[in-house]
Amino acid sequence: MTGALLSFSAMAVSIRALSGTLRIMEILAIRNGGGLAILLALGAFNPAHMRALSTRRLALHVTRNTVHFGAQFLWATGLTLLPLATVFALEFTMPAYTALLAAVFLGERLTPSRIGVVIFGFVGVLVILRPGLESFQPAALLVLGAAFGYAVSLTQTKALTSTETTFAILLWMNVVQLPLAMLGSDPHSYFALGANDLLPISAVALSGLASHFCLAQAFRSGDASLVVPLDFMRIPLIAVVGWWLYGEALDAYVFAGAGLIVLGVLWNLRAEAARKIAVVK
Repeated sequence: MTGALLSFSAMAVSIRALSGTLRIMEILAIRNGGGLAILLALGAFNPAHMRALSTRRLALHVTRNTVHFGAQFLWATGLTLLPLATVFALEFTMPAYTALLAAVFLGERLTPSRIGVVIFGFVGVLVILRPGLESFQPAALLVLGAAFGYAVSLTQTKALTSTETTFAILLWMNVVQLPLAMLGSDPHSYFALGANDLLPISAVALSGLASHFCLAQAFRSGDASLVVPLDFMRIPLIAVVGWWLYGEALDAYVFAGAGLIVLGVLWNLRAEAARKIAVVK
């Protein structure tokens, strides 16, 4: 999850850097095209990865990646309209959705601490958004929609890890999403890119792949409702990045809301650790 934290933060900065030249669909096409090229190279180097591929759960792969693509489009659009810290904070309604969806579709238990994550998460978001005040921005609804889409996708990822390799999950993700991104892209736009864009282009491709590799590996180690909340820790990181690179104000309400969210996470982690120790004993 530490790897996912750093990868998502790098992707956010890279999307912001490329958005002045390319549209969101074109940036996503770079992400998926670069990721697919890297995976095929790895598959050529280690053919065992390719032999492990199958189509037995193709329908779930297509559903997962279509939902994820839509969520990613909304999230990336939000990055161009809102401060980075606000986008990341709103995105963290996702663990609350994930805990509920995992309970319904994966049979994971809703313990008191996991319910606490949901409650603290939504209260924290209300503090950040301050609905009804002039500071509310309609673009925030895009990010909330993206968060729900991510939660659906993550729940499906957890289901896939029971039978699919991480390599297969990542390969199918890029195979399904690349055509979707190309449908909304103008190939001529890429000619406007210059040497200064090489770093964010590389970061989009690498971080997009690394983030999902880290998430898939993390899901193999624990319940979705326990693993995902660890990602909350990137809120203060991206807030500092936004202040440093873009002069975005360190909003006290964002930090207050994030504090409530993190409080719920720490409570859940403590309770989960105690439960596992009790089971071992």
